[in-house]
Amino acid sequence: MSYTGPEFEPPQTRRPRRGPMTVALAALVPGALLGWVVYEAVGGGNGASGRTASAASASPHSPYSASPPVRSASPDGSPGDDGKAAAGGGAGPLAGKVVVIDPGHNPGNFQHATEINRQVDIGTNKKECDTTGTSTNDGYTEARFTLDVAHRLRTLLEKQGATVKLTHDGDSPAWGPCVDERARFGNAAHADAAISIHADGSAEGDRGFHVILPGSVHAGAADTRNIVGPSRDLGTRVAGNFVRDTGEPPSNYVGKGTGLVTRTDLGGLNLSTVPKVFIECGNMRDSKDAALLTSGAWRQRAAQGISDGIVSFLRGS
Repeated sequence: MSYTGPEFEPPQTRRPRRGPMTVALAALVPGALLGWVVYEAVGGGNGASGRTASAASASPHSPYSASPPVRSASPDGSPGDDGKAAAGGGAGPLAGKVVVIDPGHNPGNFQHATEINRQVDIGTNKKECDTTGTSTNDGYTEARFTLDVAHRLRTLLEKQGATVKLTHDGDSPAWGPCVDERARFGNAAHADAAISIHADGSAEGDRGFHVILPGSVHAGAADTRNIVGPSRDLGTRVAGNFVRDTGEPPSNYVGKGTGLVTRTDLGGLNLSTVPKVFIECGNMRDSKDAALLTSGAWRQRAAQGISDGIVSFLRGS
C-alpha cells in the first residue's frame, strides 16, 4: 500500500541479497501462542524507515490476544486459487453479524488514473481518491492479491453465519471506490467489524505483516473517538491469529516488532464510524514475502488468520 502516486509502480530489479541470519522471535500470545518458531529472516537490511532487521526489532512480549482457531476451510485449502467457491451464510455463531471486507485498490485503477487521482476529503486533509497499489517484482499486483484474499475471507466468514459485504468485487465498480466511499460503505452497512486488506511495497529485506489501527481523530467529517478502543481490540485479535495461522512474523520495519501501527492519515479509517482496521499482509517487494503472497495455499492461511481474528472479536472470546 505504500505507493501513493496515480500511476502504476513498475516492477523493479531485485537488489543483491544480503547474507541471511536466523532470528528467534520469542513472544508470548495470551491464551494461544507459547512461543515463536525459529524464523530465518533476511538480516542486515535497512528498512524504509532506516531500521535494521534484527532480533532486537521484535518485542519480547506480544500484545496479541489470539483465540483458538475456527476451522471452516477444508483441509486441502479449498476454495480454489481464486477463492470464489460458493459459501452459505445465516446460520452459525456469527448469525446476525455484518462484516465489511475492503479489498485494497482495484484491478481497474490502472485504466482510470485521472479518476483515482482526484482529491477527496478525509477529515484531517485531502488525499487521492485511490491508488493502483504496488506489485511484486514479477508483476503480481496488490489489487489482485487483495481481491483473492477477500474472496477467501468472505467464504470463511459466511460459513460462520456472518453477512459479508465487499466494498468492490474487481469489476464492480470498474475503479475505486474512493477511500472516503470505502469508509461510508461500512458505515451504511452498520458493520460489526470492517477490515481493509493490503500488501506493502517497501524495500528488499523489509519483511512481515502489520495491522494498522485508527488513531483518535476529531476534525472535519472525521471522528474516530468511539471506534479507537474496539478497533484496537479487533486489530490485536487479527494480528495474533494471523501470525499463528500463517507463520508470517510481525514487520521488522514498522511497529517496533509489535505488528501494530496507529495512523491518522488514512481516509478509510478516519471516516469510519464502525470498528475497522487495515492489514498489510506482507511486503510484495521482498523476495521471501513475495513467495508467500503469490502462493494460493498461503493466501488461504492468511484468510483463515484474518477470519479467526474477526470471529474472536465478534464473539468476544
